[in-house]
Amino acid sequence: MLDGVTVKLPPECCSPNAIRCHLEMLALEKQRVLHSLSMDGVPVNPALPMAHHGGFSRIEAETVDLEDTSVLLLNTALQQIDHARECVETAITLVLINDACVAHELWWNLARQLKQPVLTLSLLPDNCHTSLTQLRRWQLEQIAAIIRDVGETCHSADVIPLSNALENRVLPWLQKLGELISLWRETVMAGSRLGIESDAL
Repeated sequence: MLDGVTVKLPPECCSPNAIRCHLEMLALEKQRVLHSLSMDGVPVNPALPMAHHGGFSRIEAETVDLEDTSVLLLNTALQQIDHARECVETAITLVLINDACVAHELWWNLARQLKQPVLTLSLLPDNCHTSLTQLRRWQLEQIAAIIRDVGETCHSADVIPLSNALENRVLPWLQKLGELISLWRETVMAGSRLGIESDAL
């Protein structure tokens, strides 16, 4: 399905990735790009390969116009948050089974990823939302505070405080940021469907 319409596939399109590629081609021919993808009702990150084990029955994709950069950037930010969340969830366990030096390196590598969604938001036009500038400043301040607080746990050879900080400090922030951007995206998309200018949202 592409934007709610059943798509007839060529015989060679048998795998999820082949089907996704075909859907992307159809979208691009209409000057549009995929912004959401699901397989059997389960959301899939359009930026990552579609892994599957066993059969599948339905792939659905939705597109946005190439000129609708706000939705594309918000989707990119959400994908970056999902990726960061997966990395943090993995790191929570990894830091516990490694020595302090390795655990601290894991955190320092993770810290670089935290700012990516906010940097993506900085590419949005200023008229996309009246409080955009304030939001970006507040989120950057939050990231700085998180990096400082989690970094303080690296002063100890005990890795348990680092694992706890990742679970109780970093993950909740990513969750809240993801919820905020999801709501923002729905507002922008609703405004687009109703023909409302972005600066009126």
